[in-house]
Amino acid sequence: MPAPKEPLRAFVQRRREPAVVQTLRSTAAAVVSYVIALQLSSEPAPLTAPLTALLVVQVTLYSTLTTGIRRVNSVVAGVLIAIGFSALVGLTWWSLGLVILASLVIGRFVRVGEFVPEVAISAMLVLGVAQVTSTAWDRVLETLIGAVVGLAFNVLLVPPVWVNSASEAIIDLAGRMRRLLGHIGEELAEHTPVEQAAARLHEARRLDHDIVQVDAALQQAEDSLRLNPRVKEGLLSRLVLRTGLDALEICAVVLRVTCRTLTDLAKTRTDEPIFPPEITSALQELFAHLAGAIQNFAVLITTEVSANAEDAEERLSEELAAGRESRDRVGPLLFDMARQEPAHWQLYGALLAEADRILDELDVEKRSERLVEELDRHSREQQARYPQVERFKERVRNSVIRGDDLDALDDLDDLDD
Repeated sequence: MPAPKEPLRAFVQRRREPAVVQTLRSTAAAVVSYVIALQLSSEPAPLTAPLTALLVVQVTLYSTLTTGIRRVNSVVAGVLIAIGFSALVGLTWWSLGLVILASLVIGRFVRVGEFVPEVAISAMLVLGVAQVTSTAWDRVLETLIGAVVGLAFNVLLVPPVWVNSASEAIIDLAGRMRRLLGHIGEELAEHTPVEQAAARLHEARRLDHDIVQVDAALQQAEDSLRLNPRVKEGLLSRLVLRTGLDALEICAVVLRVTCRTLTDLAKTRTDEPIFPPEITSALQELFAHLAGAIQNFAVLITTEVSANAEDAEERLSEELAAGRESRDRVGPLLFDMARQEPAHWQLYGALLAEADRILDELDVEKRSERLVEELDRHSREQQARYPQVERFKERVRNSVIRGDDLDALDDLDDLDD
């Protein structure tokens, strides 16, 4: 009977996916806001409320808070503009143009962000009805209902965290880089036509597009961690993923340069492998360790459990150590070949430099230093953005030093959290 359980397990897993959860939450919020608006608004079909709720219930709590405020501001600004114009002039082609122009200009000043067109839309909808004042305040009421319902849904029903989606995207990116390195190593054993080497170069260039998609997924994950009560150490999680993606992006650039170097070398070999067997074997071993290091690095930065993270870090350290040993073995071999073919010494040296750069970017100690630097930078930015909080924390520290308040240290710890 194990077969029937598989579809059931897959169905349950799909129901827990962030996209499914977000779809259900948005639908429920729109329906609830419409039902409430029917009771409070005089409009027969108060569709502004569910529309606002649908737009306010964004993917993350952080974006919901910021979006809800901007959307309410845009609607209120548009309604006020319509009320002002209706008191002075009627609806004509030139008054409509003035309303749109004024709405778009004022929308820039009231800082509604991407909802600048909503100011003009609200003004036109209100200006186009007979009872301007009544319709205007009904629209404001419906907008407030939708915004409040959308906010309540994200406060009471906490939005999903999109870290798993970002982690899967990072793992998938590292997997493509690992496979590319594997293919390069396999092809070194045979004659590599220029067309084949160029195909690998194009494959490496496509990684740039993949990184853009991963960056978008990571941005969504970072927003889902902000102000989310279900998440502990959200700042650290964001920085681990962000600095890890930065390192992988640099590795992708270096990998593209490596493919460019091998393509240039392939142009000099018309009917034989690029390297003799001894160097080919050493390079294959080096590329294999680089591929393993990239994969383990991705696992490390996307692992949440401490025990699993320690195992991933240990495997990464082993791959890096083996990669450095392979690099040390292939270095003298390429140096001898460069002396035999001085015209190509830049290309042979470039291969070593590119391998060194990948090993350096994935280094465990360098990763720790980068995290500390990012945490310090974030702390300085917070101090500059909220100086009052920092002054209060400084007063608490001084009171602790003087011994005036024994409970002040606990208050300081709460502020840091």
